[in-house]
Amino acid sequence: MHLVHLRLRDFRNYARLDADFAPGFHLLLGDNAQGKTNVLEAIYLLATLRSFRGVGGAQMVRHGQKGYFAGASVTSQATHEIKMYWSPAERKLTLDSQPVRKLSDYLGTLRAVVFCTEDLQLIKGTARLRRRFMDLLLTQTHPVYLPLLQRYAAALRSRNALLKQHSPDETALEGFTRQLTDAGRELMKFRRELLPRIAPLARAAYSRVARNAEGLELEYQPSVRQDFALELARNRAREKVFRSTIIGPHRDELLLLLDGKSAAKYASEGQKRSIAIVLKMTQAEYLSTVHGAPPILLIDDIMGELDAKRRAAFLPLLNQVQTARSQVFMTCTEENWPQELGRDLHRWEVKSGAVRRM
Repeated sequence: MHLVHLRLRDFRNYARLDADFAPGFHLLLGDNAQGKTNVLEAIYLLATLRSFRGVGGAQMVRHGQKGYFAGASVTSQATHEIKMYWSPAERKLTLDSQPVRKLSDYLGTLRAVVFCTEDLQLIKGTARLRRRFMDLLLTQTHPVYLPLLQRYAAALRSRNALLKQHSPDETALEGFTRQLTDAGRELMKFRRELLPRIAPLARAAYSRVARNAEGLELEYQPSVRQDFALELARNRAREKVFRSTIIGPHRDELLLLLDGKSAAKYASEGQKRSIAIVLKMTQAEYLSTVHGAPPILLIDDIMGELDAKRRAAFLPLLNQVQTARSQVFMTCTEENWPQELGRDLHRWEVKSGAVRRM
């Protein structure tokens, strides 16, 4: 899989961008605030329909404009054309000139994994971010998972709205509870089955990064321990107090443990940074295993912050991408790009919202 062409209009600081990309390693060079990360954000947006910066569509519109356009040509087994337009009044997404009706029909057209400084929040942040990490992996590997997740979220919203009422309709509450438990059991089953598949990959990747200094373990901790419906019934009194659904997959946790201790509580800053990188390496390696081809890697200005040992741990993954004729897009300044990556790469100068092949 590789991105053949990227087209942007009024996206971030790009009034207009048209660029063709061959398979291989693309180095985006330039000073800060020139638009390097914006290119990666656009590629990730086309892959996942969300920004890795955690912002909405309005923040991605060029100053003073009504909306943005992002489009791409992507080649895998076949070539696909993606077109996306966003404005406060209008949103369009087409694949091969056909409107996208269901997101599950679209996701997977372009697969990408991003490495960025925000990844540290996977360790430092709330459980919601770690649930999203699991959900993204499952969405990228199981077509039925996203509709299931959406069904659960809709039932949860409706059930919580009823619980906030002074005297909720018990029949309606029972109906939404049934929908919630049916979807929730399936979600937990998928998450349970995911962990034995990714935990060995994470363990091996951390061993490469940390040189066997500590052992990394991933552990799925569902908030439901036995039968979902039965536990909801037991918690009805507490739900009346809190006026919301207090257990379920929306409260699950992915535990990250170093030598059996919580990484969030006890790991050093360097260890947390290593774990963040390892989780994304695990994501890329798992997608490669499931789909038989690596995703596009988007590496945003983190290589210069890593020591040689941690950079070296990246090389097998980067070589795999190169061998499979996929792509790596890496942002950095002229001063901090890692020389050990070699000279066999495509260099691009990014300056004031313009991208030029060097």
